[in-house]
Amino acid sequence: MTDINDLIQPDHGQDATAIHLTDKEGFEDFTKSLSAGQRASLTAQKFEGAPGQVGIVPDGDDWFAVGGVADPDGLSSWCLAALAEKLPEATYRLVDRQPGAAAFGWLTAHYRFTRYREEEKPTGPRILLTEQVGRLPGYIAEASAEMLVRDLVNTSAEDMGPAALEAEVEKLAKAHGAELKTTKGDALEQGYPMVHAVGRAAARHHAPRLMHLTWGKDGDPVLAIVGKGVCFDSGGLDIKPAAGMRLMKKDMGGAAHAIALAGLVMESGLNVRLHLLIPAVENAISGPAFRPGDVLASRQGLSVEIHNTDAEGRLILGDALTRASEEEPDLVIDFATLTGAARVALGPDYAAMMSRRDETAQALVEAGKSADDEPWRLPLPEAYREYLKSDIADIVNAHSNPYAGASVAGLFLDRFVGDGVDWVHFDTFAWRPFPKPGRSKGGTAYGLRASWHMLKARYGNS
Repeated sequence: MTDINDLIQPDHGQDATAIHLTDKEGFEDFTKSLSAGQRASLTAQKFEGAPGQVGIVPDGDDWFAVGGVADPDGLSSWCLAALAEKLPEATYRLVDRQPGAAAFGWLTAHYRFTRYREEEKPTGPRILLTEQVGRLPGYIAEASAEMLVRDLVNTSAEDMGPAALEAEVEKLAKAHGAELKTTKGDALEQGYPMVHAVGRAAARHHAPRLMHLTWGKDGDPVLAIVGKGVCFDSGGLDIKPAAGMRLMKKDMGGAAHAIALAGLVMESGLNVRLHLLIPAVENAISGPAFRPGDVLASRQGLSVEIHNTDAEGRLILGDALTRASEEEPDLVIDFATLTGAARVALGPDYAAMMSRRDETAQALVEAGKSADDEPWRLPLPEAYREYLKSDIADIVNAHSNPYAGASVAGLFLDRFVGDGVDWVHFDTFAWRPFPKPGRSKGGTAYGLRASWHMLKARYGNS
């Protein structure tokens, strides 16, 4: 993962190149302080102060940079990202302001995924100075969590199978002195039968497993974080077409979000008793594959009729959410790359979020807005529960009509969460199909910062 610890440093008056920020409205006033040659330079670069524009202005034997932003006095997370991507290697200082939230985008703009190929012309680091020394660790932690999600999702399925995902959780546990229990292979049949059924067709080195990490003091509010870890999804016997399978290395994106969020919780010392649960499988095709028409047992006790083997993520989450509910949690958050319906509804820039409680949903929306990571709430309508009725079992895993796919999937999960438990479900894409400043094409986090900022406000730090 990109090393970002030195990209934002305390400002002690060291030499640095100046960055001026302006918007289109204030650009004319800004240019009044420039020489005719400097104005001509910006004109030649077609710089007008629009968001994302970057200009380099000669200044005697030196130069300074100009960045266009939407609001110079209220910097968003992404205001400095284009500057961090386009400016040459150097040390920089903002003129008359501090980066604030924009430090996050400055950091994530440096992200590169180089596991399989080095950059042909790597760009050196762009270092930003700030007087906000006390906030440096927070910026770095959030950006590191974002980049961890990107790295895990971008890694190929052969290198990020269930065993590799377990290794990531082991690394997390060792870093924070947490306890980890892993149940794998045929041992899953007793406690996590749906996880076993979905993953049993995979090759031995991709055997299914359920990782359960615990951290924190007994007596603190129980926070359960659950992540869907389908490390590759062929669709099972209801096989996907080639185009639908192309990006299925990202189907463990929910697990990546959960691991990253758990890391933030433990690193900050949040006042919670944390339970992180990651069911990890490959939905493969072989003789033992589960079939359409099968009826699966579940940890919760419900029988589940399989209408579609490509609706497997909700099955493994069902067992994990049941286990999380057994801890009588104060809050459960799950992340899953669950439905195409959520993408059709919201596109690639918003995480679909469902919640039992209005106040929890509102807290997440407000936290997301403040962190430029706004989720969009979708309903859990009682009227659609009938879509999950089975003629022979307690519930079906996929409904046959084309309506409300994301909400009906959420309603399926709701059956496996304990009564009265405060529960939030994120249906996240975990992938950015088109790059934006600070947000590279490929794996990405949605709802991660919204959840983290909400948790900080709810539970505080020790």
